[in-house]
Amino acid sequence: MTSAHEHTDHGMSAHAGHDMSGHHDMSGSALNSMAASATLHCLVGCAIGEIAGLIIGTAAGWSNLPTTVLSIALAFVFGFALSSLPLLKAGLGLGAALSVVVAADTLSIATMEIVDNLVMLVIPGAMNAGVVNAIFWISMAIALTVAFFAAYPVNRYLLRRGKGHALTHEYHSASKDAQGARRFIPDPPAPVLAAVIAAFMLGGLLVSAADDLGIGSGHPNATAVAPSRS
Repeated sequence: MTSAHEHTDHGMSAHAGHDMSGHHDMSGSALNSMAASATLHCLVGCAIGEIAGLIIGTAAGWSNLPTTVLSIALAFVFGFALSSLPLLKAGLGLGAALSVVVAADTLSIATMEIVDNLVMLVIPGAMNAGVVNAIFWISMAIALTVAFFAAYPVNRYLLRRGKGHALTHEYHSASKDAQGARRFIPDPPAPVLAAVIAAFMLGGLLVSAADDLGIGSGHPNATAVAPSRS
């Protein structure tokens, strides 16, 4: 006998498949909007992971290579985690949710990470700047902006073919009707997360600028004691 849960999963899968096929026929403006939203969502996860990795690597006094590897790994972890939240809220199990988001987001996140790290390598001093350094935060903002525009056409192409974030779109809608404990799974909109990340980066920049000026520090050249990533 087929369980109610299996019926639910089958219905959601069928509905998701129907939704994916509809992406082929959506208007250009709707496709552009969805691609921008998908790219922003991936960018937020990448930003959280990269900033966390760079802070950990800098605090530990690691060189560029292990710090970069950790940052990239955490970018994928946080990117997949954020994309999994609405799927878990919609009723999918952890394994099923991860399998969907890995298929949907891997190419987008990989594109962002390649471009982001190339930009950081190109900007003089960016890879060796400590987190209490204005160069770090300015370079990170530039790198993430370039990564967004690099990943946007990738997400648009995938959506037009019914792939990428098209695989998760229906679950985002279903998460609004979550029942029981799943109602408490957080699912903040990407623009809200992006605003939080932007505010955090601005705060980091302001703290770095204050440190450079010797404000609130016992020594005016506090950045010199920050662990180097060289």
